Amino acid sequence: MKPAPSIIGFTALSGLGYGLLFVLAVGVLAGLVPTDRWLGVAGFLLALGSITAGLFASTLHLGHPERAWRAISQWRSSWLSREGLAALITYIPAVIFAIGWVVYESIAGLYVVMALASAAGAAATVWCTGMIYASLPPIKAWHQPLTAPVYLALALMTGLLATNLLLILFGAPRIVVGILTLIAIAGAAALKIVYWLTLSNEGSSGPNAASATGLSRSGLVRMLDPPHTQTNYLLDEMGFQIGRKHAQLLKLLTCLFGLVIPLALTAMTLMQDHWLVTLLALLAFASGMIAVLIERWLFFAEAEHTVMLYYGNAASTAGAARTVSSIKPSRRDVSISAEEPRRRRASPVRRRATNIAMDEADPAS
Repeated sequence: MKPAPSIIGFTALSGLGYGLLFVLAVGVLAGLVPTDRWLGVAGFLLALGSITAGLFASTLHLGHPERAWRAISQWRSSWLSREGLAALITYIPAVIFAIGWVVYESIAGLYVVMALASAAGAAATVWCTGMIYASLPPIKAWHQPLTAPVYLALALMTGLLATNLLLILFGAPRIVVGILTLIAIAGAAALKIVYWLTLSNEGSSGPNAASATGLSRSGLVRMLDPPHTQTNYLLDEMGFQIGRKHAQLLKLLTCLFGLVIPLALTAMTLMQDHWLVTLLALLAFASGMIAVLIERWLFFAEAEHTVMLYYGNAASTAGAARTVSSIKPSRRDVSISAEEPRRRRASPVRRRATNIAMDEADPAS
């Protein structure tokens, strides 16, 4: 699939926002995050700002963004509608929760209920976002039981990284949150690695041209000719291909920025107590977000829609796309076709001389 920048931005920003909102709500109820007014202002600005920016980014790939509101009308059957509805509903308790924290610097009574509702709404929204892709059988790479849990794990990781940074900036106790951040980083990385291993183990068991045509017992089934003489929408959007070596490099970068660097930097923040800790926490947070952006791009780039079987089996999709996109005559073919009428009108002696001259001029003949 062709990675759309708007969707990558949407999933990364909304994951950060909902992850931070969840951590703030659970953390303040558990006594891990103090109800400091300015800490709350910074936290809610980052959380709700990221959520809002992500939702706006999700409309950029629509042909008619003004009709986006209609997406919530099919919540009974569509995970996309459920995600949109959950996102809108979560705003209500989140705003009330923010008022109790920022204005009154206290979480009690109604605000406890709103904090719990905010945490539940944040988790439900991220789960629905993951299920949008996990519920699509035509895309095998997404139709996996680990797709939605990976979304939750990455959102929790970025939310904890952001919370750890905020606690350091405002001089609040941070040891427990720092330890939880280390656990979340390791857990998210492990879950994503298991996801990749699952896909690689199932890579050869998916549908192909033989199973689609019912000719599995007849031997190798392949396309003799491409179905189109030029590229089309399906090849541009559904047939996006990424080389195996590039995919492996991006996976290594994801592990580097999403596991090694934030794990080491966050561990260093637990062992130091001077101004450098803020810089380390900021770098850890930035590294985690870079990892999420790379992971999101790879999540879309590696996915292949079943419709590409129309262009051959899954293993030869890239070759079919290249064949279709490269169907144009070479310069030698053009020169020969232009010369052919004159060769036919020429005398046998002249035609033979022309053939000899062209053969000598072409080293490949």
